[in-house]
Amino acid sequence: MVVALGFEGSANKIGVGIIKDGVVLANPRKTYITPPGEGFMPKETAQHHREKVLGVLQDALVEAQIKPSEIDVICYTKGPGIGAPLATVAVVARTVAQLWNKPILGVNHCIGHIEMGRLITGANNPTVLYVSGGNTQIIAYARKRYRIFGETIDIAVGNCLDRFARVLMIPNDPSPGYNIEQLAKKGSKYVPLPYVVKGMDVSFSGILSYLEERTEGLLKQDYTKEDLCFSLQETIFAMLVETTERALAHCGSSEVLIVGGVGCNLRLQEMMAEMCKERGAKLFATDERFCIDNGVMIAHAGWEWFKSGGRMSWTDSFVTQRFRTDDMETTWRHD
Repeated sequence: MVVALGFEGSANKIGVGIIKDGVVLANPRKTYITPPGEGFMPKETAQHHREKVLGVLQDALVEAQIKPSEIDVICYTKGPGIGAPLATVAVVARTVAQLWNKPILGVNHCIGHIEMGRLITGANNPTVLYVSGGNTQIIAYARKRYRIFGETIDIAVGNCLDRFARVLMIPNDPSPGYNIEQLAKKGSKYVPLPYVVKGMDVSFSGILSYLEERTEGLLKQDYTKEDLCFSLQETIFAMLVETTERALAHCGSSEVLIVGGVGCNLRLQEMMAEMCKERGAKLFATDERFCIDNGVMIAHAGWEWFKSGGRMSWTDSFVTQRFRTDDMETTWRHD
């Protein structure tokens, strides 16, 4: 029996999760929410995490009914992410590990999402679409690493949605992407938008700029906010489905797994499910408990690594904003 505790704080959510041999014992989190029209800045986000982290840690221990002495390893998000929040949470993780005399592991945030998705859904060896506020990647496993087949060449899909929400002054509570999704359900008139797929890669910055320049004019015509949200979702999700389908075909895979915060979007899941049905593949996705950044995904990836013999020296327990998915060897997976 191995019990792992994980800290996640790479963006605007601070989470602490506890897992015991694949069983989620606790997964509380707090979100830093800014006023409509504003994003979250690194300094203020880090301050939020400093204020909330010990309370969230206490909540996790109480919910899991676990004592510090029963925990085997402390895990934290090493990267990728925003520098100040990452560093804040890493300091707490190092401190807790030293106070409790536990080994520490710095986990790749993206791999945390993938391993949590595999655990919750039961997907075996899927082609993965990883979509979040800071990352957009199409991923497949081969030879002890998660290989990146395609990705955004500029901004992430979640960042595109968040920034368009600011243009429309859509509230950030509970999240800009969720509120865009609800508005899009009421939209019906499609606004033709740039469709930018370059081989296996996608680009969202031009679509965002196109809308930023034209939103005011479109709203003065016969288009509503709902129509604009609908059009944006339909366009960018079609791009993601197209590139995922090519990776699926190339790998000869029969499974697709959507992970990351944007993966909660039911319209994206619906479009991907239609593609999978046509190709005789199966779609796997999770709900907001596990697709949005959370502590237990870091705990679980760390648990897998620790069980397979993974150890980290204190001198390596730093953070890095640029931590590629394929930079980490997945020692626990077997070809």
